[in-house]
Amino acid sequence: MTNLLDDSKTDPFEVAELAAKRLAELTGVAAHDIALTLGSGWAKAADLIGETVATIDATELPGFSKPVVEGHVATIRSILLPSGKRALVLGARTHFYEGHGVRRVVHGVRTAAAAGVKVMVLTNGAGGIKETWKPGTPVLISDHINFTSTSSIEGAKFIDLTDAYSPRLRDLARSVDPTLDEGVYMQFRGPHYETPAEVQMAKGMGAHLVGMSTALETIAARELGMEVLGFSLMTNLAAGIQDHPLSHAEVLEAGREAEGRISALLAEIIGRI
Repeated sequence: MTNLLDDSKTDPFEVAELAAKRLAELTGVAAHDIALTLGSGWAKAADLIGETVATIDATELPGFSKPVVEGHVATIRSILLPSGKRALVLGARTHFYEGHGVRRVVHGVRTAAAAGVKVMVLTNGAGGIKETWKPGTPVLISDHINFTSTSSIEGAKFIDLTDAYSPRLRDLARSVDPTLDEGVYMQFRGPHYETPAEVQMAKGMGAHLVGMSTALETIAARELGMEVLGFSLMTNLAAGIQDHPLSHAEVLEAGREAEGRISALLAEIIGRI
């Protein structure tokens, strides 16, 4: 069946509303407060933040695709937090490099907003440019550089991104762990890793982290008035910073080694939102 978002005449926000309505039917939860997209190394946080009340296959919702990246799951979970708030864990992340277009990349964010979510937590695995950071280091995203040559905003809508990554939520995260560092994340298109020259370009432009997600999702979230908390797991030093070739296996291994620690950190932060 053709994905509704593949039709350029379809309003993507209407598809998100349809997905949110179906989500409520399948989970039995009328609305959610917080949503999380858990990238490489962050998945165990979903098991720690509260009681899972429903798990559904994301492809049961209009507009969602099955993930193609190893380490990403195809489920959406509704979780009851100890505070009484409801969290939505979006396992079905579509990356821009998959070639499905920006609408699919940000559909999870738009569906979360249609489901009532006010706080969007976006996490990823990233290459680090700061040599003082070691693999396995969690880093708060303070800002981003969108190097995809596109935007998730359609039409003449002029969205302020001055505080794209909520200062309030970053302060809250540091109240849990005062040692947290922060940096600027640069999203490339992928799926190839950056060249050493591109990493040096990113460094010169003010980036501290490089990866293939998050920025487009953040733009979509801010368009919808959501607060964004962004986290990168620095899985490896970027090309030319470290002295050996990059590999996805390395990213997954760093994620596995850090998973318990960073997931517990994220869970504690979620508990305070």
